[in-house]
Amino acid sequence: MHILERIEEQIAAAGLPLFGITLAAVPCPDTPVILTLHWHGFIKEKLADVEQADTVSYTPVPSSALQLNDRWSDLVAVDLAAMEAAWELGAWDVARAEHQGCMRPGAPSTEALECLQAFGSFPYGINGTHVVVADAPDAEELLQLAASRGYLMWLFRPVRGGIWAEYADDATLTAGGRRAPPCPHRPIPPRLDGKRKTVYRFGVPASAPLELDS
Repeated sequence: MHILERIEEQIAAAGLPLFGITLAAVPCPDTPVILTLHWHGFIKEKLADVEQADTVSYTPVPSSALQLNDRWSDLVAVDLAAMEAAWELGAWDVARAEHQGCMRPGAPSTEALECLQAFGSFPYGINGTHVVVADAPDAEELLQLAASRGYLMWLFRPVRGGIWAEYADDATLTAGGRRAPPCPHRPIPPRLDGKRKTVYRFGVPASAPLELDS
């Protein structure tokens, strides 16, 4: 899968730093995967469209949701692609969440909202503006599958291309906030039998821990 390449293309095109990246997939081989990039930036709202006008408010830049149509036969392949992208972009870790379908008796309404958010379909905006700008023609079909069969979501925060460079206390990073491939960690196959979270820890603190006096 070409997750890393798509992320780097979007970083170059947007010219904005990233706050975080999520990836969502349903447990059905060869279905599209939704990649969402959460930007750190604001749109200035002015009373008039002239340079001298005062800014009256700041609106967050919408996230970008993209549909990836790469072929895959096993969720481990998606897991590995997410890990490789996070590793090379200097993320401290990758958190993978396994979710049950929200269309089941007794499921809380918050699960339906989480499912919509995972696939870039926010049901509301902020101050009349979109929270996510999506280029995902198959999002509705994916949401139906996720609601009935469950889904997986990966989350990581990149140092390279992100806002985390000055906070990255990580001995594994280069000066540019990257790591050389390949990722040395191996995927743990998802179980798909309930709600579960798996965290792949990549970072190693660069600063030595303080020693306590005995």
